[in-house]
Amino acid sequence: MHSTTLPQLAITGLLVACLPLSMVWMSSDPHKFRKLVWTIAFLTFDLIVFGGFTRLTDSGLGCPDWPGCYGLANPFLAHAHIAAAEALMPTGPVNVFKAWIEMIHRYLAMGIGVLIVGLMSTAWIQWRRSHARAFNPLLPTVLFLWVCVQGAFGAWTVTLKLQPAIVTTHLLLGMTMLALATWLGGRQDAILAPPPAPDAAAESALRRLRPLAWASGAVLLLQLALGGWVSTNYATLACTDFPLCNGQIVPDMDFQHGFTLWRELGKTAAGHYLPFQALTAIHWVHRNFAVVVVLVLGSTALRAWRLPGLHGTARNLALVLLAQAMTGIATVYLSFPLTIAVLHNAGAALLVLLVTMLNYKVQHLLDPASRPPRWQAAASASHS
Repeated sequence: MHSTTLPQLAITGLLVACLPLSMVWMSSDPHKFRKLVWTIAFLTFDLIVFGGFTRLTDSGLGCPDWPGCYGLANPFLAHAHIAAAEALMPTGPVNVFKAWIEMIHRYLAMGIGVLIVGLMSTAWIQWRRSHARAFNPLLPTVLFLWVCVQGAFGAWTVTLKLQPAIVTTHLLLGMTMLALATWLGGRQDAILAPPPAPDAAAESALRRLRPLAWASGAVLLLQLALGGWVSTNYATLACTDFPLCNGQIVPDMDFQHGFTLWRELGKTAAGHYLPFQALTAIHWVHRNFAVVVVLVLGSTALRAWRLPGLHGTARNLALVLLAQAMTGIATVYLSFPLTIAVLHNAGAALLVLLVTMLNYKVQHLLDPASRPPRWQAAASASHS
């Protein structure tokens, strides 16, 4: 690696972070910490979607080293190396377009890292001054540690040549980072405008809803892992029809090789080429578990729809769940168009955001310490 590469990358990360930071700083919103939290959540969502685009365009090895591109800070400087690699393998993973896609993904990740450092620093400083609940530094610190682990898996994604277990873990860590930022954003919203305490009937319904909301998160996490496993093994078109798979309800499948976790891309653990039946098994399991996801998340949305304070989140959850099912089917019917596949990835991230927000709201409404008394809420409403 060139001696100036790391400083140049650090400057690039700072420059990427400058625009959102300046927008937060110059906004008229007096609650700038809250605005910074939601800015990080929004950009994390964007990073996940762009990461999906990077994976789906086969650009993950557009720059086959890390953190730079052929030891340099950007594809402009590495143009000669990229051109040489493309000349040796014209249909390979390295060309200028893919190199830029990969490096833009890294630059955005670095910018978000800078924003999270700023968030954590602000939280600690304000917490020491005021001990205000809004600045509790625990979650911002967890978010900082999480992004460090996420960065390490991003590096291993490249250095281990897109090994499916590493790439899938990288995806899950990114989705969890979005969940953490969303939970922190929900906390800021609730502190700024605390909802009124539920009455006895609503509180009873919330207690019945809470286990189902937790189950929705667990089921969604498993489906994300299965979806990541489909994507990282390039098994999207292993079943070419729907609702059947290659004309059969239960096609010929190889679960042993398909779900061996530690292996190279496209290879079995023994180093042989992965049989097509293994890809079929990967696709078939993800497709059929989607039915469980629709049933559990749909039931959760239906129950939450009837409760005060949860109607909007439940409605959005139901709409995104329907759209996600439609884009999943469309990827098969339309033979994996890039736009639909990216939208399917975005839908998964939106489901994470909405399920997290639903869980936070249920938890917050059931926590007596986090809500104003009924008389205080009523007085506040009468004055507004």
